[in-house]
Parts: sequence; structure tokens; C-alpha cells
Amino acid sequence: MKTGSLASIFTSAALLLAPLAPAHAEDQNFEGAFAQVQSFEGAFDRQFGTEIRSPRDYNADYGSTLERRIAQLADGSRGRIGVAALDLSTGEQVTVLGDQRFPMASTSKIAVAAAFMEMVEQGKYSLTSEFPLMLPVRSQRFSTAVAPVRRGDHMQALQLIDLMITRSSNPATDALIAAVGGVEAVNDWARRAGIEEFNLTRDIATLVRDDGEFDPAVHIDVRDSSTPMAMVELLSGLYQGRWLSAESRAVIIDAMERCRTGTRRIPALMPDDVMVAHKTGSLNNTSSDIGVITAPDGRSIAVAIYVTGQGTRSNREARIAQIARAIYDGYTEPQRVYTSANY
Repeated sequence: MKTGSLASIFTSAALLLAPLAPAHAEDQNFEGAFAQVQSFEGAFDRQFGTEIRSPRDYNADYGSTLERRIAQLADGSRGRIGVAALDLSTGEQVTVLGDQRFPMASTSKIAVAAAFMEMVEQGKYSLTSEFPLMLPVRSQRFSTAVAPVRRGDHMQALQLIDLMITRSSNPATDALIAAVGGVEAVNDWARRAGIEEFNLTRDIATLVRDDGEFDPAVHIDVRDSSTPMAMVELLSGLYQGRWLSAESRAVIIDAMERCRTGTRRIPALMPDDVMVAHKTGSLNNTSSDIGVITAPDGRSIAVAIYVTGQGTRSNREARIAQIARAIYDGYTEPQRVYTSANY
């Protein structure tokens, strides 16, 4: 996201919306002003990938058998579904709405861990440094810009990372966000890593307290959002050692391999001899899972799946599991026939 472009778009918005202000001019200017606003919204959507797109023609718009199969499973008629996958050995990529923004929810916690581990490598902290849990204090939704928290027990950083990833602990996450210098420090790490479509806007206490403001199945909120492709870039860079040392990566990956949430998501339909290192996310009407699937022969696939709508959480989780298995089979058994009966 380029700052100049952002400023230009919002300046244009102010100019376009200005004619709507005088009440006596509404009828006279409505049609032209409405057309201008639509034009602005189109520019905004193109800039930030926030347009709601209809399901595409699977045969016409997807280049491979695997991508067409994933597009069928990721049909968006009951809520947006975004998918990105990358074979870390061959570079072969599959995407369905991979450049559209989705709520990160707790999948952002991988970036929080990476930002903290960078500070460990710089000598600012160690894995035995202690920080207090940030426990949420009850407050009314939207009553403050930042939800109130209170300090809890102090824990070592390694314990906080473990709780954040294996159990998706929000107080542990907010402890680490505070330790690195806030959400902007996490965003700064992502930008320096070259991950542009990543935007952590609020701490987790605030995000959870104010959840439900919009329905992600039909509305795209750029706050606390990312694209599936950006999250696959995060995962692949982490696994391939682009940003952190082997020791730092091992801390994060080990926790992802022991993740105790989302057993009905990416791991659910995998063969027993497949290793899954992943991190889930859940908020109002949205469920997600990102991770790396490793086959018995060592072949690894980075995957990000974001599902909205679908009626129930169990339906969203089932869709994640189906898509993940189809991706795994498509990369490891390209001769397999992709029919709904397989999953």
C-alpha cells in the first residue's frame, strides 16, 4: 500500500462527497454526485482489493485442473472464500480470490511472533524475558478507541509464544504486541519483510470486544485484514529462512506443529503421515486457517484459507478441511480425479 496513493484517494473522496452536503442541492445534484461516489468506490476497491466479486466461471477463468477444483470448493455464493497455496519446492501457486482482503483474526499471531523473535535476535529481549499477560477489562463495545486491559501474571516470552500459537491466547498475544511496541511495530516488520497486504490495526482485546461491526461475508473491512497471498508469502518466507535465524524459526514452527485449535480445519482430512504446522483464526461469521502441510517425502505446501458465511462455523471448518485436502492431493497426486466425492 503506497501512502501517496492512499492520500490521493481520500483527497478525491472529500472532493467527490462535498457536493452532497447542502440539503437544498440534493435533488439537483443527486444523480451526478452518486455517479461520482460510485467512481470513487471503484477506485478504492481497485486500490485495496475490497470489491465483492462473484464466483467465476471455473472452466474459463482458472488455468489448471487443480485451480478449477479449488474454485469449485471455494464457491462464494454463501459467503466469500479466499485461498492461496504455494508449493515450496516448485513455486507452483494456486489462488482463488487470493488478492482480496479477509479478516486475519488470530492468523495475524504468526507475524506477532516473528516481530518478537527479530527483537530477540537483535539482543533487545531473550526468550526468558518476562512480560505481564494483558487481561481484558469489561467495557461497552466501541466505548473507547482501545479496549481497557489490566496486567496479569508475568510469564516468560517462550511461554507467551507457546500460548499465543498453540492455544490462541489473546492475553498472551497482547502481552507480546505491547512488548514489540504495538501493532505498528508488527506492521513495520511485515513491510520490511516485503509483505504489503498486511494490516494489523487493533490489539486483540479491542478487536474481540468490537467484533461484529460488519458481516465479512458481504463487507470488506481493511482493518486487521490481509490477503491469502500475503499470508502465504509470510509462511513461505518464514519456512525458507528469509527473515529469521534457524533457531528463531524453530520456536515458531514448533508451536505451529503443536497447535491445539482447529483440529477440524486444515488437519482434519489429512493422511496420518502428513505434518501440519498451522494457526487458526475465528471471528464473527469468519473462520480461517493458515499453515504449512508437509508430505512424507518432505514436500511442503504453504496454505492460507479464509472462509466467511456458509451458515455455521462447522460448515466453514468443513470447507477449510475440504479445500486443504484438495490442495494437498493436487500437489502430491496430480493424476487424482477431483470430484466432490473425494472429499
